[in-house]
Amino acid sequence: MSPILTERLADRVDAVIGVDTHTDTHTAAVLTPVGTVLAELTVPATPQGAGVLLAWADRHTARLGQRRAWAIDGTRAHGIGLSRALHTAGETVLEAPKPAKGRRRRGGKSDALDAVHAARAVLAADHLATPRADGDREALRLLHVIRRHHSDMRTATINLFKSVILTADDALRAQLRGLSTLRQVQHAITLVTTGNGPDRLRRTQLAALATQILALDQLLKANLTEIRTLVAKLCPALLDQPGIGPVTAAIALITWSHPGRFRSEAAFASLAGVSPVPASSGRIVRHRLNRGGDRTLNAAIHTIAKARQRCHQPTKDYINRRTTEGRTPAEITRNLKRYITRQIWRILEATA
Repeated sequence: MSPILTERLADRVDAVIGVDTHTDTHTAAVLTPVGTVLAELTVPATPQGAGVLLAWADRHTARLGQRRAWAIDGTRAHGIGLSRALHTAGETVLEAPKPAKGRRRRGGKSDALDAVHAARAVLAADHLATPRADGDREALRLLHVIRRHHSDMRTATINLFKSVILTADDALRAQLRGLSTLRQVQHAITLVTTGNGPDRLRRTQLAALATQILALDQLLKANLTEIRTLVAKLCPALLDQPGIGPVTAAIALITWSHPGRFRSEAAFASLAGVSPVPASSGRIVRHRLNRGGDRTLNAAIHTIAKARQRCHQPTKDYINRRTTEGRTPAEITRNLKRYITRQIWRILEATA
């Protein structure tokens, strides 16, 4: 692990530039390692603005020393262009921690104050996260976002398709009754749409919906092929594990992103929402499921756990043993998800 991830930032740099990013402007503040504000500046959120910001930082940090770091709020959102420009210039870029929910802003709020808070947050942090990687990792994220969109749209279209069938005339309902969804869709495309009135309109719209569903099926199929290719390139060992498919592997890779983003396997488990939460009282010592963290990653790990419960003999043996010991199904599932997260973490750290 990089040394910058194992020491306080204040011990390794001579200055920190915090940046609060927005759609149109970026506001920066130069701080000393002890948190003293030296200068503030607002520039346009453009490549030219990034150049002005770099020149300004050079002037205000030259007398402090050559070692500096940038703490940027929103490195994968409004600050992505600035982050890329700073990486190209050879600067050290860090992801500013999110402020704790519900924390009161007793000192007020402004872009300049937010930039100062970003810098002081990384100075106080015991673990410094570098921005998520571009390249294949970003391509995988984009594929997954698009897949979720297509999947949601397909589900909504099928629901509408079914509702139109539900209120159709008896003859049409009789034709489609008992068929699987795929067969219903295939049959709807062949419906004769001659005549007038609601029945013709219904058949026309059913054919249009069926065409959309089949088109989405093709998009999802092509998307899955691209995801599988990228996962096999980035971390083929994940696909060799029982219960892990291309989509769940992609979610794990997207969240993990790159070595050093998480200080430990326990931090990864905490983000995944599978770290045990104490729920003990008096003589009762127990833990409950964690309802926090990244719910997309948590759902992927849950899918892997359920697949192993159905098809993986060592997992079945584990469930039988823990059931005999008096564990509840919820407790067993929590333990399984924690184990799967640990396994995924080790594979990613070793091979990706």
